[in-house]
Amino acid sequence: MGFRVNRFAATTFVIALGTAAAAQQAITYPSARKIDHADTYHGVKVDDPYRWLEDDNSPETAAWVEAQNKVTFGYLESIPYRTAMAARVRALNDYERYSNLSRKAEYVFFRKNIGLQDQSVLYVQKGLDAAPEVLIDPNAWGTKARPVPLTTFSPSRDAKYAVYGKSPSGSDWQEYHVMELATKKTLEDTLQWVKVSNVAWAGDAFFYSRYPAPDQAKAKAGINEDHQVFFHKVGTPQSQDQLVYSDPANPQRFHIVETTDDERFAVLSVSERGKGKDGNALFVRDLTAGDKAFKPLISEITDFSFNLIDSVGDKLLIGTNKGAPNWRVVLIDPKQPLEANWKTVLRERPEPLETVSTAGGKLFATYLKDVTTRAYVHALDGRLENEIVLPGLGTATGFGGERDSTFVFFTFNSLNVPPTIYRYDIATKKTSVFRQPRVPGYDSAAFETKRVFSTSKDGTRVPMFLVHRKGLKLDGTNPTLLYGYGGFNIVQSPTFSASRLALLEQGFVYASANMRGGGEYGEKWHQAGMKLKKQNVFDDFIGAAEWLIANKYTSAQRLAIQGGSNGGLLVGAVMNQRPELFRVAIPQVGVMDMLRFHKFTIGWNWAADYGSSEDPDEFAALKAYSPLHNIRKGVKYPATLVTTADHDDRVVPAHSFKYAATLQELASHENPLLIRIETNSAHGASGLDKQLETAADIYSFILYNMGLTPVFPGSRTTTSTGNSKWPH
Repeated sequence: MGFRVNRFAATTFVIALGTAAAAQQAITYPSARKIDHADTYHGVKVDDPYRWLEDDNSPETAAWVEAQNKVTFGYLESIPYRTAMAARVRALNDYERYSNLSRKAEYVFFRKNIGLQDQSVLYVQKGLDAAPEVLIDPNAWGTKARPVPLTTFSPSRDAKYAVYGKSPSGSDWQEYHVMELATKKTLEDTLQWVKVSNVAWAGDAFFYSRYPAPDQAKAKAGINEDHQVFFHKVGTPQSQDQLVYSDPANPQRFHIVETTDDERFAVLSVSERGKGKDGNALFVRDLTAGDKAFKPLISEITDFSFNLIDSVGDKLLIGTNKGAPNWRVVLIDPKQPLEANWKTVLRERPEPLETVSTAGGKLFATYLKDVTTRAYVHALDGRLENEIVLPGLGTATGFGGERDSTFVFFTFNSLNVPPTIYRYDIATKKTSVFRQPRVPGYDSAAFETKRVFSTSKDGTRVPMFLVHRKGLKLDGTNPTLLYGYGGFNIVQSPTFSASRLALLEQGFVYASANMRGGGEYGEKWHQAGMKLKKQNVFDDFIGAAEWLIANKYTSAQRLAIQGGSNGGLLVGAVMNQRPELFRVAIPQVGVMDMLRFHKFTIGWNWAADYGSSEDPDEFAALKAYSPLHNIRKGVKYPATLVTTADHDDRVVPAHSFKYAATLQELASHENPLLIRIETNSAHGASGLDKQLETAADIYSFILYNMGLTPVFPGSRTTTSTGNSKWPH
């Protein structure tokens, strides 16, 4: 059992992706009706002429979406090498890959994709030596056009049952089902309207969290309130579930329950990020003592966070950043929960603590050293036993297991090393490769990864990871894709992407910047990019771009930028502030209307990071960088491809709709300003096919707008871009 410091946030992105050309042929953009609508914030009038695009059920919105896609896909289809790029991206992803392994009782579980399966398949086997069998194949649930991904999978302690979750079109809404593992039979239990939930087993029953059933017309974009905890007994209908916890007086709080590995304690976490507080409170029930109510462990919600790791005897191991911006681990007695009685198990270190898990009677802790993983083994009382030496500069995840485990698995990868699964033996302290993927036609030795540091506007040193072919000439001509996120305490780790190889083999440099707002250097780094300090994030990203140019990796005419979700906001903000610095911009599923984000689904949850337009000072800061509200008339913006999805119920597509309509209205039309709207998909691609199609379109758009013609492996000739009806 364990925790990750990076909590649930409104963040996820499509695969990390990746052109100078003369004027584009004029594009006729679909007309978008303007209405006379304005809101007044603290005495300031703000026009919102495309408010009608917020109605995702409107026939007029649907017609606008259809017209935009017709223009966008017409443009993309005219790129001569788009089909070849799509084929190359698919070929690079056609290899066998596995998830990490987990165990419950006698069963071992893992997910596997044989290559181009739209959804990875869940397998089960009895021990490591038995033959694996298919347990759940989500490819059978939907189609490639309308996929239904497998989300949650949580076996009970004795592995008699397991809960699994379905997510139609990749929505944040989940539907839970219960399976009897011995027979692989799915029972009649069906739990609906689950969102932001754990599965916390207690015998043949479990705690879970859900919202009241929404109005069907508002299921995608309507605001979510009154998060409730229920207790479900296997074999009974949802209508008989016991309401365990609800707080209708505070409808924008999250309530999530976990149980310890021994199922003695149920721990309730309560957070209220919508009120701008970044932490949580904890309440506990001793299930073996017959407690009927949750008793306070951490009674008040503040800006400090507390995460359950596991129990040790009758006490609880908790990870917290209280008194430790880089996090520490403490032991708390539920009977004496005051801070004066806490015992420190892992002290705060100069490097931020990222994960802690228990397995085999040990504590496994990972820390971040300049954004790369360091892993250590401790006794349960915190005594350091040894470091697990990792293969290089990269990211390692896993290390969890059962109390009787004799070994654990972890996965290591980096920008040029595919995810490789390792086995660590607890007694011998030895590490060995368990599964190593083979990406077709890829030689990792042909590429190099390096960590560099740029300097931001205020002098802050910002790390950035680069990957490119060995022997790169620093002459300022290399096409480069700069990616960033910068928010919600999320770490933008240097990780592998097979699709990205389609750019790297064309001579691209891929750069991943680690701006403030993330969790790369602990809570202080996070707070330095929040609320009134959000401009620091944009300055850091601009500084990274300027470093790449100053050090002759690239030039403004060969520099593309990309980011998703909060990273989409980043791209929208910096291309407003420095349009001349970038040739191509790819803002994906971005938060673009910073004055109204809290009006949709769980957007109110982001106020802890962004602030809120309801506060006068925060309104001024938000309006100053909001991508939607800072598009300037007549400005030449980079060639822009906005991406979103019609089923995104986290960052609703209205953000991108209104942004694209405004960009097309106001900006100079010297460069294309397009929006690609995926259907039957959500905040992240709902299946591999959609993910790869989007990647190929983005890569083609970047290359085309840099005036570059790719040469693919095995091809002797290529088609000139001059044959396109969209000449450069």
